[in-house]
Amino acid sequence: MGPTLTNQAATRVEDRYREQAFPALTKEFGYKNPMEVPRLQKITLNIGLGEARENVRALDTASADIATITGQKPVITRAKKSIANFRLREGMPIGVMVTLRGRRMFEFYDRLVNAALPRIRDFRGCPTKAFDGRGNYSLGVREQLIFPEIDYDKVERIRGMQININTTARNDEEGKRLLELLGMPFAKAQS
Repeated sequence: MGPTLTNQAATRVEDRYREQAFPALTKEFGYKNPMEVPRLQKITLNIGLGEARENVRALDTASADIATITGQKPVITRAKKSIANFRLREGMPIGVMVTLRGRRMFEFYDRLVNAALPRIRDFRGCPTKAFDGRGNYSLGVREQLIFPEIDYDKVERIRGMQININTTARNDEEGKRLLELLGMPFAKAQS
């Protein structure tokens, strides 16, 4: 019995990093130590649910969606402080998040780049200005339906999510080059 599909996807990204990205980054940036070469550290998915104040079931459906997409049970995030204008009290559940590392991270990255992003309508590439100055990349997705695991007929409400890709890169240039070499479809620069 061979490796499962998820193991193949994770192995595909790891192999691409080892065989293409690692040597290219070492050559381009002149790293002397192999530990200097940037790599993926973790990927965090977050869905903010302002509607969870009135609809408790929203947390359950969002949790189920994220669990289906990532294969990992999400954590419920809670308000850190009370804000009267938003009718928010400290400790109220306001979202769900999951942090992926290791094999699950590579497998999710492979599905994001090769299956989900190409399904976005009128997709012209990911914006290049969403780096934080330290080589980490943030991507907002408007609907969870771009992931093939989500069954359209069972979706109660279309929700967006924030995807943060953390790398060990020291700056945005290194982080962008790492993600490019791993297949991230960045938008072409406008001239």
